[in-house]
Amino acid sequence: MRNKLKTFLPALIGAMLTFGPAMAGPAGEVRSAPWQMWLQEPASPTADRIVAFNAQLMVIETLIVIFVLGLMAYIAIRFNAKRNPTPSKTTHNTLLEVVWTVVPILILVGIAVPSLKHLYFADRIPEADMTLKITGNQWYWNYNYPDNGDFSFDSIIVADADLKEGQPRLLTVDNKVVLPVETNIRLLMTSNDVIHNWALPSLSVKLDTMPGRINETWTRIHEKYVGKTIYGMCSELCGVNHGFMPIAIEAVSKEDFEKWVKEAQQKFASDDTKTDDKVRLADAGATR
Repeated sequence: MRNKLKTFLPALIGAMLTFGPAMAGPAGEVRSAPWQMWLQEPASPTADRIVAFNAQLMVIETLIVIFVLGLMAYIAIRFNAKRNPTPSKTTHNTLLEVVWTVVPILILVGIAVPSLKHLYFADRIPEADMTLKITGNQWYWNYNYPDNGDFSFDSIIVADADLKEGQPRLLTVDNKVVLPVETNIRLLMTSNDVIHNWALPSLSVKLDTMPGRINETWTRIHEKYVGKTIYGMCSELCGVNHGFMPIAIEAVSKEDFEKWVKEAQQKFASDDTKTDDKVRLADAGATR
């Protein structure tokens, strides 16, 4: 029996870890697939840890459910009125009470310790290679690259009527965030009006952008996601157009990122692009 458990448990964890990524979105896109039942494909070290921890919790919860169901079935069969016409008068069992108090505590401690480690890993800010500043607005995002020329641009949802073939509805934006892979990226978040939330499930990033305050976190995109677009959206009830604040990150190599920075410095140097963005935002809102 012990050998079977040693074989079964690793296989179960492995199946849970691979089930979600196998149901990832379309080629070149990192997002939820229709009828997906697991977490999104992990694209960062933090996401890797959370997906693995979630699988471990599923194993623990499954074993607890099986044990409780088995115990209830045993009690129903072994101690029913037909088999025990004279019920026991026992009211206390010290050993049993100690066991059913201590064992759940040990299980919770076993869950809490790795959970706190993951929280610390996600919250700590390692030595950053670059910084991205994110500002929430009603209802679009503004991105600033202070370490790469200090240029900024607005990222606005593309209206349904302007979508091209293959572009996902409610997720496509006019200006994607471009980030290099295998780079420690410091994320600074704030807001110009109300509380928004910059959330990307595949990166396990989900943090409020609050007016008058800067929140900080970090991420690092795996190299295998070069050329892919990672999608997210605002996850805070920020107003009537809350559902129209998508996030799109294009992951590129470090070399391609340097080339893009040079182009972006020229493209977004003028305020004309921001004026055009505001016009497109008004047009997009008018069509909804």
